[in-house]
Amino acid sequence: MRTGTGAAAVTLLAGISPFGLVRAAFGEEKAEPFTFAYLSDAHLYVKNINQKFVDALVKGVQNVNDMNPAPDFVFFGGDLAQLGHPDELKLGKEILSDLKPKLHIMVGEHDWYRDMGETWKTLFGPDRYSFDHKGIHFVVLNSVIVKDYWTPNKMTPEQRMLAMAQLDNPKGEAFTVGEEQRDWLQTDLKKVKSETPVVVFSHSPLYKLYRPWNFWTDDAEEVRKLLSRFKTVTVFHGHTHQVLTNRIGNITFHGFLSTSWPWPYAPKGTPELTLQMDRPDPFFSTDGCGWGIIDMLGSGQADKTYEPWNRSPMKVTYEEIASGKWPPAYPQGSSGPSY
Repeated sequence: MRTGTGAAAVTLLAGISPFGLVRAAFGEEKAEPFTFAYLSDAHLYVKNINQKFVDALVKGVQNVNDMNPAPDFVFFGGDLAQLGHPDELKLGKEILSDLKPKLHIMVGEHDWYRDMGETWKTLFGPDRYSFDHKGIHFVVLNSVIVKDYWTPNKMTPEQRMLAMAQLDNPKGEAFTVGEEQRDWLQTDLKKVKSETPVVVFSHSPLYKLYRPWNFWTDDAEEVRKLLSRFKTVTVFHGHTHQVLTNRIGNITFHGFLSTSWPWPYAPKGTPELTLQMDRPDPFFSTDGCGWGIIDMLGSGQADKTYEPWNRSPMKVTYEEIASGKWPPAYPQGSSGPSY
């Protein structure tokens, strides 16, 4: 039995093997079940500008450290900083260094466009990498690559960062993974068997949700094509700051909550599998924010538990998604979320 903090979810993990990889009687490889936690989108300013976001990330770190049993690792989903300033990123690293489990991290656009990732890479390492854990192949992508629109407009690094920090940047270009990184991904996946479960971390969703807010990855179809030969693929993404569930072909998608602020749902494009969060209460500064827990199953699929602060946890299981019974109907008399 595993517990989060406060009124957090309780999950029974059955059939846990002491071995790193289980081979079933019919010869199909299976992963060993395990749990990891996530934090995302802290959007830190330096302390003397905004202490609220600092306190929220510290709270998230405490929530993860209070898990019993501890998760195998923690993943941070990008946008650690708000304006990409070295002091913001160093503050974030200082706070995340208090995590007890091992940390894996990816970059967001707010971390990147002040100095094109120079500080972030100095502090955290490569912006794309892969690793294997208990029978699952994990891939971390930099999915916030955009076409250079700042050089023709003679923008300074600070102007470039401020432009990229806008939700609806009028001069903005769509996020991409980019040709160079797709080539890297193709090479990385060559060593992975089709039966091996694959998990991809991407800051932007690897599908096209709503272009005016850049909830969108322009070459998402090309990335998904590289993943199409795998039986089991799950993509976790940050950037959208909300509960999001999607399924395209062989790939299941889950969004991350933010520790800083929640976004409303876009005017259109929200996947039908999403059970939308209620509108956050503006009188509670952390309402609609939070963290989360991911249970990796023996099948290599994932159950996702959102842990919103001030509200009950929300669990989205792969079984429910695959059965077509998700999302559940809203209670009788309710027309849905309060938007």
